[in-house]
Amino acid sequence: MEYRRLGRSGLTVPALSFGTGTFGGVGKLFSAWGDTDVAEARRLIDICLDAGVNMFDTADIYSQGESERILGEALKGKRDKAIISTKATFRFNDEPNNVGSSRQHLIATVEAQLKRLQTDHIDLFQLHAYDALTPQEEVLSTLDTLVRAGKIRYTGVSNFSGWHLMKSLSVADRYGYPRHVANQTYYSLIGREYEWELMPLGLEEGVGAVVWSPLGWGRLTGKIRRGTGIPKESRLHGSADAGPQVSDEYLFRVVDALEDVANETGKTVPQIALNWLLQRPTVSSVIIGARNEEQLRQNLDAVGWNLTPEQVAKLDKASEIPLTYPYWHQRGTFLERNPAPV
Repeated sequence: MEYRRLGRSGLTVPALSFGTGTFGGVGKLFSAWGDTDVAEARRLIDICLDAGVNMFDTADIYSQGESERILGEALKGKRDKAIISTKATFRFNDEPNNVGSSRQHLIATVEAQLKRLQTDHIDLFQLHAYDALTPQEEVLSTLDTLVRAGKIRYTGVSNFSGWHLMKSLSVADRYGYPRHVANQTYYSLIGREYEWELMPLGLEEGVGAVVWSPLGWGRLTGKIRRGTGIPKESRLHGSADAGPQVSDEYLFRVVDALEDVANETGKTVPQIALNWLLQRPTVSSVIIGARNEEQLRQNLDAVGWNLTPEQVAKLDKASEIPLTYPYWHQRGTFLERNPAPV
């Protein structure tokens, strides 16, 4: 396993980390993802640790806390070998203060997460979404309190826009609060908007990308091709509407290029898609998920080798999308002083 620094922090993380959204299977969305129980979770975690994958990602809303609970049970006796990454902000229940990034919610949520995870600290805590109704001074001072108390070690964000993240970093710098070192972001060969603003920001400010849904919400598994439709066992039947939308022609164009490169390398389509991400600027770790041991072992084989520059270029060209303003203007008229990230 390759290891990388998480942004500009001193924390070392594996190039691949394991996502536990499949643990629990509570609710319509998460039952479509999977329903891994404690016994199977232990088996998957043991495989990960043996392969050097020691970071495990979850969130309070994954299966209404069941993902965290199962992860905590499965890590018994192995906590010192693991980096736990979790998230909170989304509404957890109908209580009026059980949502957002207020001091009230964050402190109560972290205490509940520590109990479910059966640990005394969270290695990486991320704000799951931007809360525009809570002042950033309140958010960052609360995270500072939790860090000083030893309950959180590093902080990050997820699903923030560029100005959301920059505002948070500015407040942190102004008052000496901990800076976010991770941006858990959607990024894939069929979802490259991260490159427009968040990637240059990550390079400039030292925020590492922790990539979620690297296979495009299950579309880059190699099972969806021209004329095949969605496979019977695909999670897309129960979750396609909740994720990013992709036109069929664009998807098939990218999959065609992936298949060409897969034939050249002897690797699988998802392994090619994951390896492409691992070569992108700012990427600290790519979160892989798996319903079973077979899927996990296949995804683990995405490391230990690299695509050639020519193969990367082929995938880049197939997955290009039109830029929106102001990015097309910046790339077209002032590239001399506003270069694309490398």
